[in-house]
Amino acid sequence: MLNYIWVGMILVGVLWGLVTGRMEQVTEAVISSSEEGVKLTILLAGVMCLWSGLMKIAQKSGLVNAITKASRDIFKGLFTDIPENHPAIGAIVLSFAANFLGLGNAATPLGIKAMESLQTLNDKKDTATDDMILFMVINASCLQLIPTNVIALRDAAGSKDAAGILPHVWISSLISTVAAILFYFIFKSFEKRRDPA
Repeated sequence: MLNYIWVGMILVGVLWGLVTGRMEQVTEAVISSSEEGVKLTILLAGVMCLWSGLMKIAQKSGLVNAITKASRDIFKGLFTDIPENHPAIGAIVLSFAANFLGLGNAATPLGIKAMESLQTLNDKKDTATDDMILFMVINASCLQLIPTNVIALRDAAGSKDAAGILPHVWISSLISTVAAILFYFIFKSFEKRRDPA
């Protein structure tokens, strides 16, 4: 659906340029936007490579395993249906760690891996479990320490203090994560009252 919207917007823009006699400006806008898109892609690729490399170093050095062990009790308290030492916990921690470091692209495959691990514990394969829903809720709230992509975009736009948003990101992402978890448990309690079985 989104593809149709984009194609429609492009066609309307080109037609409007023809009708108003501004085709030259449309052509200039297409060329300059393409150039900016390529520059931005290269900049973001560099930032993503840096943080993905750091994440790999953290994995190989055992830092990720140490974080997983240290945070296992927290996640066990949230994800109550996951058995002890199940690989789903490790996958969940890695996905959250990638999001926490602002590596959205790296977090996506890790999130898929976590959902696959959680699906192995699911008796009803066509229905999401409570743990799967909670994982999605926390993932969507996106608790972040370093918003890598946003900082890179601000830097590319010429910001004098690209990382100046960090305190605001910490506060807003913490509030959104706490709110997401609270609403999950509120709706879960409503569901239990409605369907006690």
